[in-house]
Amino acid sequence: MAEAYSTLAKPTILVVEDEAPLMTLLRYNLEKQGFKVDEAADGQEALLRVSEARPDLVLLDWMLPALSGIEVCRQLRRRPGTRDLPIIMVTARTEDQDAVRALDTGADDYIAKPFVMDSLLARIRALLRRSGGAAAKGTLTYRDLTMDQDAHRVSRDGRALHLGPTEYRLLEFFLQHPGRVFTREQLLDAVWGRDIHVEPRTVDVHIRRLRKAINGDHEADLIRTVRSAGYALDAEDH
Repeated sequence: MAEAYSTLAKPTILVVEDEAPLMTLLRYNLEKQGFKVDEAADGQEALLRVSEARPDLVLLDWMLPALSGIEVCRQLRRRPGTRDLPIIMVTARTEDQDAVRALDTGADDYIAKPFVMDSLLARIRALLRRSGGAAAKGTLTYRDLTMDQDAHRVSRDGRALHLGPTEYRLLEFFLQHPGRVFTREQLLDAVWGRDIHVEPRTVDVHIRRLRKAINGDHEADLIRTVRSAGYALDAEDH
């Protein structure tokens, strides 16, 4: 079911796409669902648009003139103000390694062309929910790791951590169930949602990113990998 957004709370989607017919189609469908749409036809324009007004989510085509979507994503992740900006990569490339590369570069999700519009809209809504967090939840802790859900901030031993929306939701779920082992499929259902089709290997990519974000030099790895089973928030000290 489509979610309704009020006039005052319309999320802004920056659509970065150089194919005019597809841009028109995306604008029509996004505005019909209550989103505000901004446009960019190439990578340089996309970076300019984001610097002028930060959108709530970027729908980013991989193949762009001058500056590729991969490079745009990489640059946005380097900037403090956009390192947690939700990004969905749209690509005509269907090889598994291309999808993994998009996620490794910093995209939160990806969808291959040609796509079903309802599927894309579901992914957008799911990612906005993950990035928006939930109000008045309090604080979650595990060892020296702390998540302030009200402020949407995470720290370890007093050091501020910067997480993308998917990594934040993954960590939030782990903090709610410390020590418990979850399969990739269980994590997909809990974090991405049952109505979103995502390959299980996507979980591995985001786990790597979460590990990199929360584990500093000489600190215990707080994410335990259980062979043939899954992952848990459960440090193994040696």
